[in-house]
Amino acid sequence: MLSADDPLPRSPRRVLVAGVTGSGKTTLSRRIAALWNLRHTEIDGLFHGENWTPRPTFLDDVRAFAAEERWVTEWQYTSKGTDAILAPRADLVLWLDYPFRVVRARLLRRTLSRSILRTKMWNGNVEKPIWRMFSGDPEENIIAWQTLTLHKWTERMPEAEVAFPHLTVVRLRHPRETERWLRAQAGASGVSTAPPKRRSRER
Repeated sequence: MLSADDPLPRSPRRVLVAGVTGSGKTTLSRRIAALWNLRHTEIDGLFHGENWTPRPTFLDDVRAFAAEERWVTEWQYTSKGTDAILAPRADLVLWLDYPFRVVRARLLRRTLSRSILRTKMWNGNVEKPIWRMFSGDPEENIIAWQTLTLHKWTERMPEAEVAFPHLTVVRLRHPRETERWLRAQAGASGVSTAPPKRRSRER
């Protein structure tokens, strides 16, 4: 496992971004796509159909983009079977292992903003009403979901490294480390590392 200051052993072609809900996976995925000229496929957009219903073609769509040569996406829906499709094809994992105070503040800010503004996301869906934040059901309450899955990758990443030894894993422990890592990767390429506007909900 590499840190923010370690050089990459090779130029990546297929990248997974892991982290708890609210850590900024989709934002970083977009920036990686611009940095290395990769196609960003937002996996939430493949999973959620109209009215937040799961799309029946989800895994087939994941297989289709995973078969491509150059891409970046969020490492999510592992319980739905994405591990067996994405991990064997990826060559780099960026693990956003940020402090709780960072991810909680980001999630609260994002959820409140999108709920108030009724921000449209995938397939006509909009953020659920604010009162859902007080539900005890993690499937309805994204704050409860974050709490439930807070240590998911701390527990899973060692197993993933054993199961997929070809993967290079970079562990980024704070947004400042991520910015430093991005600047190092940009190097003399002249590509901007400024974050784009956030748009979508990450699970």
